[in-house]
Amino acid sequence: MVITVASHKGGVGKSTTAVHLAAHLQRTAPTLLIDGDENRSVMQWAKAGKLPFTVIDERQAAMHVRNFDHVVIDTKARADEDDLKSIVSGCHLLVVPCTPDLLSLGAMTKTLETLLRIGAKRYRVLLTIIPPKPNRQGEEARELLLARQVPVFDTGVRRTVAFQQAVAEGVTVGVVDRAGLSSQDYEKVGEEMVRLVDCYLGRRVVA
Repeated sequence: MVITVASHKGGVGKSTTAVHLAAHLQRTAPTLLIDGDENRSVMQWAKAGKLPFTVIDERQAAMHVRNFDHVVIDTKARADEDDLKSIVSGCHLLVVPCTPDLLSLGAMTKTLETLLRIGAKRYRVLLTIIPPKPNRQGEEARELLLARQVPVFDTGVRRTVAFQQAVAEGVTVGVVDRAGLSSQDYEKVGEEMVRLVDCYLGRRVVA
C-alpha cells in the first residue's frame, strides 16, 4: 500500500499526518515513511529514534522501498500540476490535509481544480487542526466541501497541544496522549484509509 500526503500550503499538518498514518500501517506490516519535504520535518522528528517505523530521506528510497509492505510519502508543500500528476499516478491514495480556515480552503480550491483537470480519483481531503467546540469552523468547512462534492474523510483531526509535545519528544501523539482525542482521530482516519484502498484494489465491495 502506497499512501502519499500532499498539501497546497504549509502549516496544515502534512508531516504530522504522514507520521501518524505510517504508525497506523506499521501495526499490521513493516512500513516505510519517505520524507520528501524540503524542510525534512519528519527526519527531524525521527532523530530520537522513537518512531515505530522506518524513516528515510527520499534520496534513499530506491535502496529501501522493496523491503517494506507499506510506504507513506511526505511530499513537499505547494505541489504544482506536474507534481500532482506524478504523485497521483504513483500511489493508491492521495491524502490532502487542509485546515478549516478561509485562507486554507481557498488555496485548497486550486488544488482540487488541478486534481479534477488531471482526472484524479483516488484522493481524500483530511480536515486538520480543527478548533475545539463550541467553534463550528470544522463542521462548516466539511459542509462546504461536501456541498462541492469533494471527497472528505469522515473523521477530522482536532487541534490539541499533545501534537506539539509529541514532536518535541520524537514520538507519535498516542505515546503522550494514549486515551486522548488526538490519537483517536488519527486512528479513525487510518482505519478509513485502509478501507478505501482495499476498495480501490477490489478487496472490499464498499468503502
